Amino acid sequence: MRRWFGRVLLVPVVVAVSACGQSDPFLPTGPTTPPTVRSDTFSGILTKNSAYTHPFTVADAGAVSVFLLSSADPAHPENNAIPLGVSLGTWNGTSCAIVIASDNTVPVNSDDPLKGKLAGQATAAGNLCVRVYDVGFVPAASTYELLIDHY
Repeated sequence: MRRWFGRVLLVPVVVAVSACGQSDPFLPTGPTTPPTVRSDTFSGILTKNSAYTHPFTVADAGAVSVFLLSSADPAHPENNAIPLGVSLGTWNGTSCAIVIASDNTVPVNSDDPLKGKLAGQATAAGNLCVRVYDVGFVPAASTYELLIDHY
């Protein structure tokens, strides 16, 4: 009886040990490459009380960063850091549904790289939009340039 009981206990142990050498079919079989960071640049001229929306497409979920690179008054070159409103949202083909907004964005600079940056997260591939607008500081006309990094 002991020999038979010992053999019965030995069978599950042998099966479990032999299964340890098998690979999991759900694990990746090769190296995975991270998604590629893509960049879009938009520029234009803002007049007093105006706004512009720029749609763009993200191919993967991940971080979305909007940088205000410049905002300047061409008539007065010394006025080269005009605060603007910058917002990020989803694009439905007609309008921009704002998700994140900053109503006092100044251009990025080397002293503080976080100034001029608006950051969000895309949960899936899809259509997004960035909106730039006057918040009361734009003279007759100002130029702006935006850089968007996304996946």
